[in-house]
Amino acid sequence: MCGFVGYVEDGEKDRKIIKSMSDTIKHRGPDDEGFYEDDKISLAFRRLSIIDLSNGHQPMFNEDSSMVILFNGEIYNYQELKEDLMAKGHVFANNSDTETILHGYEEYGQEITKKLRGMFAFVIWDIKNKVLFGARDHFGIKPFYYYNRDGMFIFGSEIKSFLPHPKFKKELNEEALKTYLTFQYSALDETFFKGVYRLKPGHQFTYKDGKLEVTEYNTFNFIEEKKNFEETVNSIHETITSSIDYHRIADVEVGSFLSSGVDSSYVVSYAKPDKTYTVGFNYDNFDETVYAKDLSKILEIKNTSKIISDEEFFDSLEDVQYYSDEPHANLSAVPLYHLSRLAAKDVKVVLSGEGADELFGGYQTYHRTKFYNAYEKLPLSFRAKMKKFAEKLPNIKGKNFLISEGTPIEDSYIGQAFIFDDEQANDVLKPEYKTNISFKDVTAPIFAKVKDQNDLIKMQYLDMHLWLPNDILLKADKMTMSASLELRVPILDRVVFDTASKLPREYKIVGKDTTKYALRKAAAKIVPKEWAQREKKGFMVPFKYWLKEEKWYNKVKETFESEYAAKFFDTDKIVKLLNDYYEGKATGVCTKGDDCRSKPSCGTMGRPIQTTVS
Repeated sequence: MCGFVGYVEDGEKDRKIIKSMSDTIKHRGPDDEGFYEDDKISLAFRRLSIIDLSNGHQPMFNEDSSMVILFNGEIYNYQELKEDLMAKGHVFANNSDTETILHGYEEYGQEITKKLRGMFAFVIWDIKNKVLFGARDHFGIKPFYYYNRDGMFIFGSEIKSFLPHPKFKKELNEEALKTYLTFQYSALDETFFKGVYRLKPGHQFTYKDGKLEVTEYNTFNFIEEKKNFEETVNSIHETITSSIDYHRIADVEVGSFLSSGVDSSYVVSYAKPDKTYTVGFNYDNFDETVYAKDLSKILEIKNTSKIISDEEFFDSLEDVQYYSDEPHANLSAVPLYHLSRLAAKDVKVVLSGEGADELFGGYQTYHRTKFYNAYEKLPLSFRAKMKKFAEKLPNIKGKNFLISEGTPIEDSYIGQAFIFDDEQANDVLKPEYKTNISFKDVTAPIFAKVKDQNDLIKMQYLDMHLWLPNDILLKADKMTMSASLELRVPILDRVVFDTASKLPREYKIVGKDTTKYALRKAAAKIVPKEWAQREKKGFMVPFKYWLKEEKWYNKVKETFESEYAAKFFDTDKIVKLLNDYYEGKATGVCTKGDDCRSKPSCGTMGRPIQTTVS
């Protein structure tokens, strides 16, 4: 696990520039540093030593030094790939997974990305042909940013590493602000920094002679298969436990994050790490440390827990923002920041349960009753007519249902987070930042790829392409790496996805309350029943309580009234929102109920908005 940065630019290179760029991401790799330069490219690497501790130095070369690689991540099937490559005549100098990618590229070219099982972001520089090839893993577990402007191509693990370059233009992407106010994260391909883009998950690129070509190498296909339920459960268990075995490969001690939920409990119950780590808050329903300690005791594993105070939360906000690179409204980044530092005192690697909700149907927004499912099969034209009819009805039972079901999911669902709709976002922005960009401009291209699938798969697919890489995985990478800690997510694996993608709807959602049904049954093979059945909570933050306290209300109000905020927002309007909540005039909770999907805001499905995180 590491970090890298580099740039392609003609002419002699100043080592001080790339060194300064590298220094900004020292936290990603404090164990080692390496550089490579020629008349076209400058590369820097920071290493956190996990596999082949004595070797594995980067930048790494092939046998004849005609190619050089920078690699961030872990390839879990590298040993199998290495055996195959050795049989084809390749000679290896060390036992690192990095070298396997390099030889794989020599042998298979760009097709190597399809053979990799793991989390990765890498670039390979063909020294002879002056071609740069790079790729990002299937799910977007590891970050990759690039800047292509004025004949210069900068790339790296974090945006902040671009800032020291004298030709990098530090400009705000004004279009990002409105979508951020809807999704709670930067949802566009272009980041808050104008000209800086994310390489999308499952994508790769070539850069040669100033021309950038980006292509997609991986697509997620859902093909439901009706199989015996018990057989399906066994298949899930075998696949997940096998993936955990792969993810435990390391030359250092491996620990695990542990919450009260089934996902992390499943991973811990099988992996049996020496240590688990948990954080919580001293409020009812916001403290998972008790459950984590209980499970760790049952499994005879040492658990280290921490209660985060309100002062610690607010004091760490500046650091959290710095390591995030961009604005990010998911408050769970803060407890994850503290959790990472807690674990980093003991270990370099931790396991976690991210990805299970997206793959196996774990969110409450996915709930659909049998009646919903039956009604969904009726022609949309008929449902649209019923919607118009229902809109004229008084507030009677079933009205919201008819309205929501007459609205295509593509017009209503934006994912697992929502702050403002398009109109509301523009309302609080200064005129120069109002845009015509709609949430549909972001979601429509994604929905188009699954237009013939049922609503559940459409929601899963959207979350896998927006919420998962831009919220869940982004904050996971940034917060853990801020503490020089490697996070591994064994459930978020391409082989596990192959199994999950075949699940019929009734194996994901059952009744009114049960999500991830088949996964829970698989987990129950080794996880105590109480943990296997426990509902999802996540890193919930008691922010709504703190905002009722004068001390923190004033702190937030001061920020809202600041000169900086006034550059972007109508401060009177955002302060009014705060005051209304503080004075009890607004709850911050959606009141339309679980049946409403008539507006994008109902993507929260009755969950608290802004004050609670998933």
